[in-house]
Amino acid sequence: MGRDRDPFRIPRAGWEVAPLAGLASIDLNGSGGPLSGAEFVSESAVGGVAVYAIYQALLAALRTEAMRRRGEIDRAAQLQSIAATVWESSKQGAVVSAALGVVLLVFPWLSLPLTLLGAVGMGKASLDLFHAFWDGLSPEQQAELTSSAFEAGVNLRRFVEGAGTGPQAA
Repeated sequence: MGRDRDPFRIPRAGWEVAPLAGLASIDLNGSGGPLSGAEFVSESAVGGVAVYAIYQALLAALRTEAMRRRGEIDRAAQLQSIAATVWESSKQGAVVSAALGVVLLVFPWLSLPLTLLGAVGMGKASLDLFHAFWDGLSPEQQAELTSSAFEAGVNLRRFVEGAGTGPQAA
């Protein structure tokens, strides 16, 4: 599982959030549970859109903030980029979560494997968010954070490939 280091590429929400999007369900009418299959699928679709949109907004905001700080884009371009990627990701999330909602409606026993896949996917999503955060830091901030983590007994080398900063790089 490689890490994309292209500072001009905004990562996209993908397979890592699909299982969680399929399980996320937002009770639209306050009934406490789905009354029909159509309601279950629609509530799953809305929940999936929310999962995809939130994750994509975080990824895009962290990456574009790094670009804005380096002077590559301005605030207006940043906001437009975030909005565009969130919209595209939300459309993808609607399709994926509606499809998974139908699958879970037909095969409810798949919720356990989907939950386990969701945990793995959220681990990858967390690393992607950390990498987007890390790439947004200046070299001085990265060195300071690495040094503080080293003093606290945390090894960031596992998370940051080839950073080459801080005391553990020696």
